[in-house]
Amino acid sequence: MSNRLWRLMHKAARFIAAFVLFLASTLSFAQNGYFSDRFARVDKSKDEQPHWVTPVATTTPRLEEEYRYDQLWQTNSKGITTNNYDGGKGLELIPFEKVEVIFNVPPYLDHSDPKLRDGFGDVAFLVKYRLLSANEEHGGYILTAFLGWSLPTGDHTNGAPHAVITPTISYGKGLGNFDVQGTFGIAMPTSDTNLLGRNYLWNNAFQYRLFRKLWPEVELNSTFIQDGPRDGMKQNFVTPGLLIGRLHLWKRVGFTFGGGYQIATTHFHTSNHNGILSIRFPF
Repeated sequence: MSNRLWRLMHKAARFIAAFVLFLASTLSFAQNGYFSDRFARVDKSKDEQPHWVTPVATTTPRLEEEYRYDQLWQTNSKGITTNNYDGGKGLELIPFEKVEVIFNVPPYLDHSDPKLRDGFGDVAFLVKYRLLSANEEHGGYILTAFLGWSLPTGDHTNGAPHAVITPTISYGKGLGNFDVQGTFGIAMPTSDTNLLGRNYLWNNAFQYRLFRKLWPEVELNSTFIQDGPRDGMKQNFVTPGLLIGRLHLWKRVGFTFGGGYQIATTHFHTSNHNGILSIRFPF
C-alpha cells in the first residue's frame, strides 16, 4: 500500500476519533439542556418505527442517527481488485421527526492494476421522508421515500461523468424476530442517458434476530439496466452477512459492526466475490 494511502487512512482514523470525541462532549452538554429538545425529537422518531438493524448493503427504510464507515474489497470481471475505503458512507442525522439526511463521504478507490489511477469517488447525499411506520408493538412496518443524488467530483475515472439522481421507495415488515427490508429505485444520470443508461435498483434484506444482538441475514442486490451499451442486461448478487449490535458504548453512543460477502448469480456482473465490512456508531 502506498505511503499516500497510509496517510489518507491515518487522516480518516483521526477524523473518526475526533468525531466520536466531539459527539461525546456534545452529549455531555445535552443532559444539562443543550440540544435536549433535538434528542427528544430523535428518540420519539425512533420509537415510532421498528428497531431492526441496518442491513449490510441494503439501505434501511428506518430513520437513524449514526456515523458509518464501510470497507469494500471488490473484484471485477477481469480479476482486478479494488479496495474501496469508506464505501461512500458517512454522517446520518434526523433533523425533523420524519426526515433523515445522509452526507456521504467520497470513497477512496485503490486499484490493483497500475494502469488504473487511484483516487476519490463522487460526493453523494440522501434525504429520507418516512411516510408511515409502526413499531413492533403496533404491527412492525415502515414505508419511506428517498431522494439521492451524487455530484461528479471523482478523480480521474473513479466517479460518474455526470450527476445522478436516484428516487427510491423503501419498505420493511417484521414478524417476530424475522424482518425484511427492501428498496426499489431508479438511478438517472442528468445527461448522456443514451450512453450511460438508467439503472433500476432492487434490494431486499432478510434478517433474523438471535440472542438480542446477533442479526444473520441474506440479501438480494439486483440491478436492471435500460439504454446505453448494456441495455437489457441485469446483475444480481446474493449477499450473506452477519451484524452484531447495537452494543452500548457511552451515554447515547452505540456500536454496531458486521459484514457480508457478495456472490454474483447472473452471467453478466461488473464484480464478484466482494467483501464488505461495516462499522457504525449510532447515537
